[in-house]
Amino acid sequence: QVQLVESGGRLVQAGGSLRLSCAASRRTLSNYDMGWFRQAPGKEREFVAAISRSDGTTSYADSAEGRFTVSRDNVKNTIDLQMNSLKPEDTAVYYCNAGSHNSGSYYPSNYWGQGTQVTVSS
Repeated sequence: QVQLVESGGRLVQAGGSLRLSCAASRRTLSNYDMGWFRQAPGKEREFVAAISRSDGTTSYADSAEGRFTVSRDNVKNTIDLQMNSLKPEDTAVYYCNAGSHNSGSYYPSNYWGQGTQVTVSS
């Protein structure tokens, strides 16, 4: 079982930046393909970004491409999501997941964190 904890969410103005982190206890995240998802009120959870464990290959949703960057910090044992040029429509609870990333597609597992709230004001 992988226990994930997200952090870094807060209120930010449109155009601003945030860096989210996903940490795990008693697990080395470099051993997992990892993904970030988000869920806005009244909407389904949607894919945001993923990074492979093997070679660091990344994938992004169209909405995140060019603005968000997913990366690993193997020293801190975290998966980070750098979000720039934030828009009000980025407002959501952001979750990380340890799943499977293959050929540009991400397949989430049941290993989710509790989420971190990102609110972007206009």
